Amino acid sequence: MFIIKPIAAALGAELHGVDLCTDLSSAVYQEIRRLLVKHQVIFFRDQNISPAQHKALADSFGPLQTHPAYDTIEGFPEITILESTADKPSKIEEWHSDMTFRQHPPLGSVLRSKICPPVGGDTLWASMTAAYDGLSKPMQDFLVGLTAEHDFSFGFKESLAEPGGRERLAQAVADNPPVTHPVIQVHPESGKKVVFVNPLFTTKIIELGAGESQALLRFLFKHVTMPSYVCRFQWQPDSIAIWDNRSTQHKPINDYFPAHRRLERIAIDGDRPY
Repeated sequence: MFIIKPIAAALGAELHGVDLCTDLSSAVYQEIRRLLVKHQVIFFRDQNISPAQHKALADSFGPLQTHPAYDTIEGFPEITILESTADKPSKIEEWHSDMTFRQHPPLGSVLRSKICPPVGGDTLWASMTAAYDGLSKPMQDFLVGLTAEHDFSFGFKESLAEPGGRERLAQAVADNPPVTHPVIQVHPESGKKVVFVNPLFTTKIIELGAGESQALLRFLFKHVTMPSYVCRFQWQPDSIAIWDNRSTQHKPINDYFPAHRRLERIAIDGDRPY
C-alpha cells in the first residue's frame, strides 16, 4: 500500500504511494495509524490538501483539540496557524511535546506546510521510547513512580511578557492551571515505556527537592535529545508530518529569519497519560 523510506534508526519514515487529496478508505487510515505507532513520526510530500481534507485526515485518529493561544483558519477552529514573519518571528525554540500542560495532552498532530523559507526551517523529532531504552536499569527504576508538573504559563512566558500578553491570554491561563503527569508512561498502543518530561512545559519533579528536581530535569532534557534518538525533516511546500505526541518530542529550528514560514496544525485529542 505504501512505499516506506525510514529516515533515522530511532524514528521517522517518509510514506509514498498515497494521494491524501482523495477520499481514503478506512483500511488506508488504519495503515497510516499503524505506521505512525511503529515509526512515531511519518512524513508525506507533495500533498496539497484542503482544510477539509486536513481535518478528515486528523479525524481518522479520533476527536480533535483546539489551542488556546494561536490564530486559526476561518471555518476550521481546529486548524491552528503557526506562522513566523520578519515582523513577528517564532518564539518557540525549546524541545517539547505539544500541550502537556493539559490533563489530556494530544495523541498526536497533523502538520502541513504552506509557505517555506528558501533555506532552513527544518524540524527535529526525538524518540522518547529510544530515550527510555537508553537509560540504565537503575535510572529506569528510579524514575518509575515519579511525577512532574507541566505549566501553560511557563511554556508561554515570553508571550505573557509581551505588552498586553497577559490580558490576551488571561482566559488561557485560567483554563490551564498546572497539571501533574507521570515521568515514565506506557504507550497505550505499542506497550512501550516512554519518557514524558520536556523543557518547554515541565517545571519540577513533585517528589524531589528543588535542587534535586532541577538536576534531574537537566539530565533528562539533555539525555532525551541525544543525536542517536533524533531525526530531522526538511520542509517543502505541501509536506505533511504526523507525529505521535505520546512517544516523541520535537523542536523547530529557527534559522531562517527574516524569511516567511507558515505551517498549519491540527492536534488530535488524547487520553490522560498513565
